[in-house]
Amino acid sequence: MKAIFFKELNQFFSNLTGYLAIGVFLLLMGLFLFVFPDTSILDFGYATLDKYFELAPWILLLLVPAVCMRSFADELKSGTWELLKTKPISIGSIVGGKFLAAWALSVAALLPVLLYIITIKLLSINGSIDGGGIAGSMVGLIMLCGLFAALGTFASATTSNAVVAFLGSALACFLVFQGFEAVSSLPALQGGADYWVAYMGAQSHYTSMSRGVVEVKDVAYFAIMTTAFLFFTRQMLHSKSA
Repeated sequence: MKAIFFKELNQFFSNLTGYLAIGVFLLLMGLFLFVFPDTSILDFGYATLDKYFELAPWILLLLVPAVCMRSFADELKSGTWELLKTKPISIGSIVGGKFLAAWALSVAALLPVLLYIITIKLLSINGSIDGGGIAGSMVGLIMLCGLFAALGTFASATTSNAVVAFLGSALACFLVFQGFEAVSSLPALQGGADYWVAYMGAQSHYTSMSRGVVEVKDVAYFAIMTTAFLFFTRQMLHSKSA
């Protein structure tokens, strides 16, 4: 798994893929947070990064699928998958290595938020910020990146076309993050069922963690969903190898 992990990371940064993914994410977040007046934190009047953690998942919906779309699609298209599966390494380890590399790259794009935290702290009147909320939101974003990476890896394993993998992955990420929340707002589900439908989606758990309280149930949700899609990816590749 370690060899696959470093091979994927090296592949990301041996061309423009990794740099573009991180660069586009940072550019968009910078524009939204400091330039566009409707979302600029400089116009809020108080020191907070709530807008960052509100916007980041929506940009990650496109960033992570872009990172993952070639994971298996290119292997299947070029035929190198047939060679790779003959190596003395299990399919599970191959999936795990590619997933961890995509997750690591996605998390790396989040690290500059530390500069935003320092900036907000310096801009605040007494130097105080909501540390608990920021920490919980960061954990939530990292877990969300993991889930999106698992979805992207699965989508890439289903097709040899990287563009199709990207579109399928972006749609899957959107449905898992926002789809259940949208369905729960239907009038027919109001009065009890709406809560449980929303609870099945990632947004409910991410929002809960953003309040600064990282509960076991929320971490378990992301861990179970991520593991499930990695399992589906492994089974998909097994079926292609049969």
